[in-house]
Amino acid sequence: MNDQVTREETAEILHFAEQCLGLEGDFVELGCYRGDTSVLLGKLLQKNQSSISEASKHLWIYDSFEGLPEKTREDASGAGANFQKGELFVTKREVVDKLRKHGLKTASRPDPNTSSIVIKKAWFDDLGPQDLPERIAFAFCDGDLYSSIKTSLRLVVPRLIERGIVIVHDYNNPELPGSAQAVDEFLRTHPDFCLKIHYTLAILTKKC
Repeated sequence: MNDQVTREETAEILHFAEQCLGLEGDFVELGCYRGDTSVLLGKLLQKNQSSISEASKHLWIYDSFEGLPEKTREDASGAGANFQKGELFVTKREVVDKLRKHGLKTASRPDPNTSSIVIKKAWFDDLGPQDLPERIAFAFCDGDLYSSIKTSLRLVVPRLIERGIVIVHDYNNPELPGSAQAVDEFLRTHPDFCLKIHYTLAILTKKC
């Protein structure tokens, strides 16, 4: 748990991530902040790797490590003036050190022999399909703002496998209305997806 994701939400994220352990594909996290959720997802994959014999799963982390980008009009909120450009700044080194402190391996590219964590420093808009794993089983999108969530969904969904799960944070957070707007717009153009809401988490799955 950290000051952005509650204990209850963290438990839900891990619950849905566990459901994806048996699926073919990697895990991705777009927006890691201090790396608290990254540690838990990484340890989940590490534990899964040691308990069963199967191809290694990897966690891919994407973050600008420069704080939040500029808000757009979709992010305007009467709930306050928080979450301004540059807020939530954490360095890549801080996150790497935290992961390694918890015994998690970081690498510049996936290790085919063991679960590893790949960290890419970039604004989401600068990412392309070549920067993501070919198959995604689970994605946690925590970009806070409209443009970040919209871009995250655009990047993740083409690689999402059947029965894969996408979780978007801050869906019904009055301070961050852009997150919900990005999800709602996505659903209008992707009728093959359904939405469940747990706390401020939007859980997106393909209809089967």
